Amino acid sequence: MPIKKDAWPEGTPAWVDLMALDFEGTKAFYAGLFGWQYEEGGPEFGGYATARLNGLAVAGIGPAQSEDAPPSAWTTYLATDDAAATATRITAAGGQVLMPAMTIGSFGTMAVVTDSTGGVFGLWQSGEHKGVDLYNEPGGLAWNEAMVADYQAGMDFYAAVFGYTYTDIGQGMDYSTIELNGRTVAGIGAASLAGEGVPPHWRTYFAVADAAATCAKATELGGQVVAEPWQTTFGTMAAIGGPDGEMFCINQAPPERPI
Repeated sequence: MPIKKDAWPEGTPAWVDLMALDFEGTKAFYAGLFGWQYEEGGPEFGGYATARLNGLAVAGIGPAQSEDAPPSAWTTYLATDDAAATATRITAAGGQVLMPAMTIGSFGTMAVVTDSTGGVFGLWQSGEHKGVDLYNEPGGLAWNEAMVADYQAGMDFYAAVFGYTYTDIGQGMDYSTIELNGRTVAGIGAASLAGEGVPPHWRTYFAVADAAATCAKATELGGQVVAEPWQTTFGTMAAIGGPDGEMFCINQAPPERPI
């Protein structure tokens, strides 16, 4: 069971969360789908709930702050040692700062930014909260990938900001793994691979034991299957739409590469 209790290295996906219009319904959906239990913060934290498996943090869900809030979407947060300094590098590389660095009590410091192609992601400078504790375990975070509007421009941006290097695995498609100090930490690809007209975004994958069963359960719970399970060398994938309209992917690891 992969568990991490210390801070994630800078540039590594460290956390994911979702702001939901239907807060209670969304929590119930993921509790039913992944077995999540919730630890809810007080009013000073907007009721934000930390999802846990076996007491270990795996994701966050918060209530949307207004009815005209942006559409619900899973946000990937990249670890940083200094959120304000990283935000400065982001603007220098052609990105934008949507929400400047803000301290969240003793938990850490966050910011919300875009890459140079418009894809939204977060920054997390850890305090008491380091990020996900449990990963690559059913119900936990399995993978994150930047789906960018311009493949080369996106790679140039992230290399400039975080020092990423890349390994092309697209086999004719615009897709690469992202490496930091020789360790694979995420992926990057053209947003067009996700469908014509799909805007740039960071995509979140959760690990599951059985992709087909998870798709059936998601439908039973009020979600929808956006893309039926498909086979890859990295396992069986599927795309699911949650009850608030958010999309995420699931990954059932292949037998020769158990989770």
